[in-house]
Formats: sequence, C-alpha cells, structure tokens
Amino acid sequence: MLLMRRMAVGATAVLMTVGMAVAFSPGAAQAHGVAMFPGSRTWLCYADGLRENGQIIANNPACAAAQAQGGTTPLYNWFAVLDSNAAGKTTGYVPDGTICSAGDKSPYDFRAYNAARADWPVTHVTSGASYQFRYSNWARHPGTFQVYITRQGWSPTTPLAWADLTAIGSSTNPPDTGGPGAFNYYFWNQQLPTGRTGRALLFIQWVRSDSGENFFSCSDLNFDGGTGGVTGVGSNQTATIPFPTAAPLGNNTATPSNPPTSNPPTSNPPTSNPPTSNPPTSRPPTSNPPTSNPPTGTGCTATYSVTNFWSSGFQGGVTVRNNGSASISSWTVNLTFPSGQTVSQAWNSTVTQSGAVASFKNASWNGSVAGGQTTTFGFLGNGSSTPAPTATCTSS
Repeated sequence: MLLMRRMAVGATAVLMTVGMAVAFSPGAAQAHGVAMFPGSRTWLCYADGLRENGQIIANNPACAAAQAQGGTTPLYNWFAVLDSNAAGKTTGYVPDGTICSAGDKSPYDFRAYNAARADWPVTHVTSGASYQFRYSNWARHPGTFQVYITRQGWSPTTPLAWADLTAIGSSTNPPDTGGPGAFNYYFWNQQLPTGRTGRALLFIQWVRSDSGENFFSCSDLNFDGGTGGVTGVGSNQTATIPFPTAAPLGNNTATPSNPPTSNPPTSNPPTSNPPTSNPPTSRPPTSNPPTSNPPTGTGCTATYSVTNFWSSGFQGGVTVRNNGSASISSWTVNLTFPSGQTVSQAWNSTVTQSGAVASFKNASWNGSVAGGQTTTFGFLGNGSSTPAPTATCTSS
C-alpha cells in the first residue's frame, strides 16, 4: 500500500501494501537498477520504511538493523548496488559474504544488506512456476541479466557464497516499460526450478555489454506455493502484499505447473521520476499500462498512467512525447480530472490546478525534447485513481 506512494519520490512501490517515495534530486548520481520483482533487499526495505512525510523508518527487523548500520542513504539509492569493474566476472570475483553488496564497491554503503538472517522481506513463490521478472531501468544500458538461485537446503542464516549459487537463466536486452530516470523496468519471463521447497536467495547480475559496470541484486524467496506475494513489508509484517495482476507489454501473473495455494496478488512497482521533496506513502500499483498509445504527427502528446493507488489517493505518471522532427523548448500538459481529484505534489514539472484542470509545466531541465523523443513527470493525487483524466499537451 505504502510502497508505491512512498516510492513516488525516489523509489516507488514494489509489490506491497506499503507506500514509498524516494527523494532524489535531478542529478542524483550513480543510480542504475536492481530487481523490482522478485524484489531485492534494498527495494523492499525502501518500500518497507517509507513514511507519509518521506522519512524512511524501517518496520522490518532486518531492514531496521541495516538502517541502523548504514543509514538511509542506501535506501534512497536502492538501485545503485554496482561495481564499475565487474565486467561479467562471477565466481570468486567479489568475496563470499559480500555478493549482495557488489563486493562493497558501490558508491554507497550496502554492506548491511549482506546480513545472514531469515527475516528479510520475502517473496512467496511456487516451484516450477514462470514469473515476469522486473528489473529497474533507472539508467538504460545494453547487456545481459544473469539469474542464479541458491541450492536446495540453503539457509538464509548462512552468508551467501558463490558455491551456493546455480545459474537458472539469462535475458539479453529484454524490453522495458518506458524511459530511464523513472520507475520503469526491464521485464522477461523466467521459470523457477522444479522440486524446490523452503527458503532461497535469488541473485541477478546485470552485465553491461558497453562497459565493465555490473549491477548486483539479491532477492529472498520462499518456495511455499505462493504466487509472488510479499511478506515482511510495512507495519503488518505478516500481511501478504500481492503481486500485480497486470503489467505493460507482458503477462504479470505466475504460471506454476501446479496451482498455487494462495490467491494471486494484485500489485507491484510504480513508474515515474522522483520529486525533489519526499511524498507520502501508501500501496503499490496494480498495473502500469498507459491509458492510451501516443499518437504520431507533430507537436507533443501526453500519455497518462496510474502507477500506484491507496485508499485516499494515487500516484500518476505522464510521458510527454515530441511527435515532430524539430526539438521543442517547452511543454505544458493539462490533465482534466472528471471526479474532483486534486494534485498534491509533482516532480519533474511545476503544477497549478484550477477546478478540474491540473496544468503541469516542464521543469528547467526537461523542457527541451528532441524530435521523436520523450520525457516523463509524476505526481501524487488526492481522491480516486479512476476514472482517468483526459490529457492534452501543448509545446513551443
């Protein structure tokens, strides 16, 4: 719930009933990507702790211990677990016990997320099921996602070692849901191994093909017949946060070989650029697909999508596209809300609202859009996420 709302700021929700929002400035450095489903430790701890006022105060005990050790900076930069010189090297390259922190070579201190303990947020899955994996594309890079999982019988109270990991798949240059610098993600279908029960750790190494920089991601799983729901996030640590039932450009539901024993989840990560101040917190989105496809032609068009919603509000994202061949220097998007919704906060734009019409003007850094290119902005709204507003765009 809080997950997506909290994440509206610098990170967004994953698949939880927790809200999140990360506060990043436009120049926030060295942020690239990490697994959003199954959620990595940094992504889910970010979702777990983000509060209405933008602070990160962990609920989960493992996340709280990590926060006490390394502060909140690693969570505001949940997508920056990287090593600039890994170049696809795996076994033995970074020492055992430091795999989840990229060998402690990231620009931020992720050492606490190596902790061998059984109370990290966990994603519940079914052995042999196929899921749509999602990996943040905060910065776009060509390359391959190498997927590994720990052996049957591995204990989460044992530090992760290379000898514990077995490769189960890979995906090279998969599609993504939208541009970088937002809560978009790469996605591909991945089958989990059969015959599995109990706890496991999923490790993904994103190997760039255009540089030696690689990204490391550790996600805690429990093979218990689940369909992608998450526990250990938010104020109610035992509540299962569902996995989204829909996602752009692909199937988002699990397809296990045997029917799961729990109901499929209904939600996952948001998409949008973080505001310069910390937004409120709440639940993850149930789907990110845009409400319309951007037309071609001249001028600009605006494509709106709901990236998260909760009981009293929602998070929206808008993609602005320059349909012409010449660059534009500024743009304004008007969203006309049919049911009294109001905008409380926006990022990557400035907003004013008169009656039903909220007018978003470009920020100083994203008004110029080359022909055929896009930029994005996001906002938090009060009221229902439906029905969707009508969107118009003007440019100069």
